[in-house]
Amino acid sequence: MSDATSARITRKSLDDAPVRVVSARANLRTRLRNLWSRRELLTSLIFSDIRIKYKNSALGIFWSMLSPALTLGIYDLIFSVIIKNGYPNFALYLFSGLIVWNMFMTAVNMATGVIVDRAGLVKKVSFPREILALANVGASVIYFVIQLGVLCIFLLALGHAPAWGFLWLLPISFLALYLLTASVAIVMSAVTVYLRDMKHLMEVLLQLWFWLSPVVYSYQHTISARLHDHGLTWVYFLNPITPIMMTFQRIFYVKTTVLSTVPPHLVLHILPDWSASSYLSMNLTLLGIMVLLFLSSLMIFGRLEGNFESEL
Repeated sequence: MSDATSARITRKSLDDAPVRVVSARANLRTRLRNLWSRRELLTSLIFSDIRIKYKNSALGIFWSMLSPALTLGIYDLIFSVIIKNGYPNFALYLFSGLIVWNMFMTAVNMATGVIVDRAGLVKKVSFPREILALANVGASVIYFVIQLGVLCIFLLALGHAPAWGFLWLLPISFLALYLLTASVAIVMSAVTVYLRDMKHLMEVLLQLWFWLSPVVYSYQHTISARLHDHGLTWVYFLNPITPIMMTFQRIFYVKTTVLSTVPPHLVLHILPDWSASSYLSMNLTLLGIMVLLFLSSLMIFGRLEGNFESEL
């Protein structure tokens, strides 16, 4: 075969090969306007996700209360009875961080493969596709509210009042949590269309992320002292969910120092003894960063959704 013939065949093969062109379909302002205009669809999808999850389940949405309560009981048994970490009312400290983590993990896990799972809808119906990920986040918010109710029941049962002077920080911290969750969910839902293994990889990364967050251990007692000696305390706060968990723990667990319940009865430093204004500054800074992260996630999604139909 001559070089000229080979060149013609090569050019024809390249011409026939599918070309992947990923481009944005709408600018950021348009995307936000489209999301707002389809808010009724978002609400419908949120409750649809909840119905699908608990379809044919005898207990239904009650599982969203029972499951974290059982998980809480297991962790409390391990760390209060078997290992005996010495924290009084450790279940409250644990649950204060666990409800934050459950909302984040549940939404990200569901949203990571949602575009692929609903490929038929994506290819046939025109709508802002990021709504699918946001619907998963919305459903996780419903579960969060239910689990927050469980936490309030624990507070009443133990006769433990929250830190009323810090309670007003809760909406700010929750908004930061919502934007963080939505940002990760939106990006991962788009990336998984092109990299299907990302769904499995994200499950592993979430397990690692869990143990990098102060849920089953105290930041102040376990982490701060080790990092402070090397001037690296700021490194731990690169985990954006850490300040949110610490705020929830300060509100619901209340105490910053406790007397250990196991010998020797040492004073345990659990949370930084910061004022409400310090927590406010931390949460407002985080909230500003999360707003930028959320807007960036919409831009990334818009960039990646150009070839969804061909990839699906």
